[in-house]
Amino acid sequence: MTLYDKLINREDKISLIGLGYVGLPIALEFARKVSVIGFDIKPDRIEMMKNKIDPSEELQAESFDGCDILFTSNPEDLKNASFHIVAVPTPIDDSNMPDLTPLIAATKTVANILKKGDYVVYESTVYPGATEEDCIPLLEEISGLKCNEDFKVGFSPERINPGDKVHTLATITKVVSGSDAESLDVIAKTYELVVQAGVHKAPTIKVAEAAKIIENTQRDVNIALMNELSIIFNRMGINTFDVLEAAGTKWNFLNFYPGLVGGHCIGVDPYYLAYKAKKFKYHPQIINSGRFVNDSMGFYVAKQLVKKLIAAKKYISEAKVLIMGVTFKENVSDIRNSRVPDIISELKSYGLNIDVVDPFASSKDVEHEYGFKLIEKIEDKYDAVVVAVSHDDYADLSEDYLKSITKNDGIVFDLKGIYRNKIKDLSYWSL
Repeated sequence: MTLYDKLINREDKISLIGLGYVGLPIALEFARKVSVIGFDIKPDRIEMMKNKIDPSEELQAESFDGCDILFTSNPEDLKNASFHIVAVPTPIDDSNMPDLTPLIAATKTVANILKKGDYVVYESTVYPGATEEDCIPLLEEISGLKCNEDFKVGFSPERINPGDKVHTLATITKVVSGSDAESLDVIAKTYELVVQAGVHKAPTIKVAEAAKIIENTQRDVNIALMNELSIIFNRMGINTFDVLEAAGTKWNFLNFYPGLVGGHCIGVDPYYLAYKAKKFKYHPQIINSGRFVNDSMGFYVAKQLVKKLIAAKKYISEAKVLIMGVTFKENVSDIRNSRVPDIISELKSYGLNIDVVDPFASSKDVEHEYGFKLIEKIEDKYDAVVVAVSHDDYADLSEDYLKSITKNDGIVFDLKGIYRNKIKDLSYWSL
């Protein structure tokens, strides 16, 4: 009987190592088909999940219903599984270099319980070669087993889009790869249990790693182009969103828009590719330029606002600004790697008084991560309002409402252009 058959018959289990916004949805989907062990190093998060609470606030309580899953922070429990999926974060450090610390730690955890016949599949986004060069040697060293002889390895990059209820694990084609032909077949069949859209079998693990990392690098470079165009058009007195609407009437025009680029993927993955490229004596020009442009946008926005305030004869040291939205994207609670704090820190460096509000973010988390608190309620009059994140809660706000929270000659900075052609009386600016 194959491992796949044992999983189907619930004679063996799948483990999920890392139950964040990527790992938990995968674990629950599999748990409707097979027995699953969900492992996370944080006991408090495990307790939340045992009570049907998603710490990432992406899933509702009913998502846990009908699932055959054991939530645990005890690595010994992983011994009861034979198909291990690693879905831990792969961030960058303060110098924008890949930080494989969580991945290496997870690999060590798996290696300590690895047995003959086991499979280890990585979902964490990495540079091409990381699975075979960084992870497999560690698995072999600690376990004393040999890859392909005693255990198999695969890579199947995550494609979870936080806040997206349409493009989900089940509806997005899953790229899969394996360390040999047999492992590729087993891994593909296993994922087909939960991915309705089907799987794409990549010829090698490195191809699968590269495919994932260029998905986000491509988006990053294209958004950087839009941001650069926005800077140019601003100097010309042209609204960028008007330009893009006109250009978008051509059938093959790519649908990208300017904006802040944060989060765990688009703002991170290009650095992994650039890092690996340098190992091969190539210094990527376009990728690095795109990163520079996108990482600079928060500071650019802040400087434009200061110019507007000065032009309106506002006293900078007395001016007060409201920032609406601090999460890394719309309609999610996740604040990690948000670029909105770049705007806030730059404005504060000019001596401006800043209030920040967000219907999704936790003030406690924001203070811990960035050193400032959210206000609970808008009760003041502001010289300027910056709508930094296009949450649904903000989409239908009227100009009358914006007038009610601004002083005379109030300024509205609409980074995503959601109020374009709706603001008539207030001073208006968008990327």
